[in-house]
Amino acid sequence: MRSAKKSLLAALFVSVAALSLPASAETIQGALAKAYKNNSSLNSARAGVRVTDEGVAIAKSGYRPTVAGSASIDYSASRSSGGGTTRLTQGNFGVQINQTLFDGFQTKNNVSAAEARVSASVESLRNTEENTLFSAAQAYMNVIHDRQVAKLTEQNLKALTEQVRAARSRFEVGEGTRTDVAQADAARSNAVAQLSAARAQALASEAAYRQIVGEQPGTLKPASPLTKLIPNNLESAFAIAANEHPAILANQHLVDAAAFSVKSAEGTLLPSVTASAGVSYNDQYANGFGASQLNTGAQTSASIGATLTVPIYQGGRASAQVRQSKEQLGQARIEVDVMQDQVRNAVAAAWTSYTAAREGVDANRALVAAARLALNGVIEERNVGQRTTLDVLNAQNDVVNAQINLAGSERDVVLASYAILQATGRLSTERLALNVVKYKPQEHYNAVKDKWYGLRTPDGR
Repeated sequence: MRSAKKSLLAALFVSVAALSLPASAETIQGALAKAYKNNSSLNSARAGVRVTDEGVAIAKSGYRPTVAGSASIDYSASRSSGGGTTRLTQGNFGVQINQTLFDGFQTKNNVSAAEARVSASVESLRNTEENTLFSAAQAYMNVIHDRQVAKLTEQNLKALTEQVRAARSRFEVGEGTRTDVAQADAARSNAVAQLSAARAQALASEAAYRQIVGEQPGTLKPASPLTKLIPNNLESAFAIAANEHPAILANQHLVDAAAFSVKSAEGTLLPSVTASAGVSYNDQYANGFGASQLNTGAQTSASIGATLTVPIYQGGRASAQVRQSKEQLGQARIEVDVMQDQVRNAVAAAWTSYTAAREGVDANRALVAAARLALNGVIEERNVGQRTTLDVLNAQNDVVNAQINLAGSERDVVLASYAILQATGRLSTERLALNVVKYKPQEHYNAVKDKWYGLRTPDGR
């Protein structure tokens, strides 16, 4: 009976303990996966790529014929001097087909330019994805850090409240002074203000998290730096970024697009050949006074031909467009150099931040241990009259500041590791092993690039 009672109590204890546990905590990988799926800016960038995809279908329309139908009906009535009225109804219906045979290679180069822009947009999307993942990691770590700072500030307030109580107790028994009480009260009031500011900052970080990830942060697990994914040294990071960073690759594709645009503009100076064919049906009907004298009846006609157009002078417009396209090509090439410099600078900044943060973690851990030891010593010395209340308050403040600095260093080392991957172009869902369905822009591109007709988008809109 006693063993059964113990088993019942044990089961009851386990049930109560299970109920008291917090909900499953969020990991940084889970938060990044949600941002990859829910972030509105990232979804907007994906829609922008789908818009660019249609540029290829538009450019390819230059290879295809155009078909136009026409219809007209004319009615007229005339009155003669003898009072009679003649009414004439005439109808014309036809179909015209035009096909460009040669346009100075404009369509060919326009298609190549559109394809290059699609490639650039895909790389820009990849860059946006990496920026979004880094922003999510930053928001995640900021929430952890700011909550920790608020908690430390709250603990400091409790400790200072106890210091105020102790100072008043010593004053009442004649072992302290009014100055000790005033100093303790001032320190506590300052801690109240600091706690209010820390809580406000934590709420602001939670709001930023909600914007990026798509939901409110719950309980967040601590995160570790991506040590195994970081390049071995700074020079390796530079080389990887130069070859793989999506922003650089996007600008290189834009250079290709600009080069094809130059050739397309030059094509307007070349001859063009267009073939055409048409069928028309004409019918007229007359009645009234004198109608028998009119030539009524139906006629069907067909035509086929080709037109050669040779541009001689276009008012300088075509030449100016060629020059403009060449300047745009030059600008696109410079933009590649600009982006390479920016990426290299980002890699160097992230690498030095990571190195400094790792050293800061070790230094601040030692500082926290030393500050706690110093606080205990000052309290003991104050108890024997060798230290003042102000000395204790200063030592307590040193401990809190050291703990806050340690929390900042721990956040910085994680963020710096993510920043290195972002700067090298390797902050991807695959390398982070995120549990997400990968968005594939190629699927939409393949669905629309050769589409001849249809108003609905591939997703049914």
